[in-house]
Amino acid sequence: MQAALALARRGLGNTWPNPAVGCVIVRDGAVVGRGWTQPGGRPHAETEALRRAGDLARGATAYVTLEPCSHHGRTPPCCNALIGAGVARVIAAMRDPDPRVDGRGFAMLRAAGIVVEEGLLEAEAQAINAGFSRRIRAGRPVVTLKLATTLDGRIATHAGESQWITGPEARREAHAMRARHDAILVGSGTAVADDPDLTCRLPGAAPTRSLRVIADARLRTPPGARVFATARQHPTLLVTVPGHKPAALAPYLEAGAEVATVARGPEGLSLTALLGALAQRGVTRVLAEGGAGIAAALLREGLVDRLAWFHAPGVMGGDGLPAAYRLPVEVLAAMPRFRRVAARPLGPDWLTEFEPREA
Repeated sequence: MQAALALARRGLGNTWPNPAVGCVIVRDGAVVGRGWTQPGGRPHAETEALRRAGDLARGATAYVTLEPCSHHGRTPPCCNALIGAGVARVIAAMRDPDPRVDGRGFAMLRAAGIVVEEGLLEAEAQAINAGFSRRIRAGRPVVTLKLATTLDGRIATHAGESQWITGPEARREAHAMRARHDAILVGSGTAVADDPDLTCRLPGAAPTRSLRVIADARLRTPPGARVFATARQHPTLLVTVPGHKPAALAPYLEAGAEVATVARGPEGLSLTALLGALAQRGVTRVLAEGGAGIAAALLREGLVDRLAWFHAPGVMGGDGLPAAYRLPVEVLAAMPRFRRVAARPLGPDWLTEFEPREA
């Protein structure tokens, strides 16, 4: 199952709207087939593993990280494929939260005489598909808020200079994080100040399907910004509020970007509505890269599921731009709190990851 989970992780950022699944087929103590969900969600992991196993799948055990699907979508049910291949046993890490499956896959396999066991390394599987589950159950993707700051939490000088606070090792990890997410989100402030490309540029990395998302209620981002200049090569979505004239939106559309409107929020647009719109498009995992306004809004609305904080060993001082502002916090009890779940050095910098602390 550990091997199947490792295969599932290969699909993160590339399989949406489908979950990232891994499958390992074992016969007589030897691995005879491996598979993971392919880009775009098809073929499924089980189909890939069975194809590689061939006739050796008969009488074998299939380890799969998610309950095999039992419904007809764009591909036939994986349960049918497992039954047809003559698999004797299926060990699954977790149930599929999709109401079209949710136990029906296991029931179909058992009805065919296949031994089914579930729950092996379930927590690890749940972590991999947290975004898929959140999209189904809560109507929004999971959100990782990424911050790169000095030790005193500053993301730029008072003049706006921010490149580069962290070193090359931290920046490489940030690009790897982009590859593992379905969508990369920034606000108009970051889009204007940094003119980012928002793509994964790791040497040798496979192409990704990440959607670049610009939250811009006032259409501050120039249509000639890098993110729009490459919109025909990389999927790009401008999210704004209703009321803009078609002539104002036309340059973005002509550049190849999509435009979506969502409800207004207390400041600009509603990020809750934005995440709901992304979920409707099939997005399960969002990496929010800032800036301070987006960070504050996500924290204020309780939308941060994981906090990835890159700390550079330097101090900028109080006139630097903070990582988040205008939450506001009147009393300590209202402060968003997190618990540390991982920490590691990256060259001279540190990456510390947090999850919300339960009340």
